Amino acid sequence: MEDAVIRYYSRFDEWGRLDREPMEFQVNWHFIRKLLPGRGHILDNGAGPGKYAMELARCGYEVTLTDLTPVLVEQAERKSEELGLRQQFRGFHTADARELMLFREEQFDASLMLGPMYHLQEEADRVKAVRELRRVTVTGGLVFVAFMSRIRFMATSLMHPQHWKPLDRAAAIDRFLETGVFDHQDEGRFTGAYYFNIDEIEPFMQAQGFESVRLVASSGIGRFSQEQTDYWRGLGEPEWNRVMELVYEAAESPYLLGLSSHLLYIGRKI
Repeated sequence: MEDAVIRYYSRFDEWGRLDREPMEFQVNWHFIRKLLPGRGHILDNGAGPGKYAMELARCGYEVTLTDLTPVLVEQAERKSEELGLRQQFRGFHTADARELMLFREEQFDASLMLGPMYHLQEEADRVKAVRELRRVTVTGGLVFVAFMSRIRFMATSLMHPQHWKPLDRAAAIDRFLETGVFDHQDEGRFTGAYYFNIDEIEPFMQAQGFESVRLVASSGIGRFSQEQTDYWRGLGEPEWNRVMELVYEAAESPYLLGLSSHLLYIGRKI
């Protein structure tokens, strides 16, 4: 699985994906910035090319970045230099989220893990990753962990069956709903992945030693096209700001969690 993930992300434009789906990033960033302490050393674990890490650095945080894919770690370091933010970073590391032994216990004031949980298909690996995140975060520190929704992916597969084979057959969808495990039939498409049932996320994290703070629909109501974004922005800053307030408020509604492909869990280490 690790080799497949590295191959996929070595050629996939993750930075561009978040530019193309800006609401996911903006919703996540809104809650991250709102809840983080005013200062501190933050781990962005499984950071990809570092889009969130760069924003953290801009806000004056000390940042350590890790990712499984060496190419992405190199991209992130180059990006930090291009943006004049290199001095805010304490390190760029190629590392597996399940094994963060290069870091000591309680090294970070808060931690992000906005990618690894998608790709860990075995329960034992998911537990390892979350326990490692807990180990390196200070007691009382916040963690921000991204999950993908099983019910939303079922809906996506029903709407676009040819894009998500083998979920172009009802029997395969039945198996997926039972296990949460997905392996794309077409070589070179999205890697093997794991999708959570929404009501299992908080109990899973609590079992690993976290107190749940919030569960947010990162991409529920606000998956705007460029045309829609241009329309609302074109009405002026006050109108745009109010629209974004509505998006942030809706992101916390439990009724929208099932619409969102990505979910943001926010928890506190106890």
